[in-house]
Amino acid sequence: MLPILAPVLDVVEPDGAFYLWPDVQRDDEAFTRDLFATQNLTILPGSYLGARHARGNPGRQRVRISLVAPVDECVTAAQRIRTFLES
Repeated sequence: MLPILAPVLDVVEPDGAFYLWPDVQRDDEAFTRDLFATQNLTILPGSYLGARHARGNPGRQRVRISLVAPVDECVTAAQRIRTFLES
């Protein structure tokens, strides 16, 4: 997934997790809604996972992309995310 997404998204290889946590540089809820509407992909807004505190929500403008599906499905998802970002 990383070679597909890295040119269009701020994404790094996780140290040991089974998800990606990219900064989408925009409203994370709107990003996930629009991705679902146009590409039929479900990912989680990062702000849903971060606790609000004095400096804001650390998950704001991030999304969680789980890597639990078979590899070929993850690759297809990455291609759809890239198509979404390039449109």
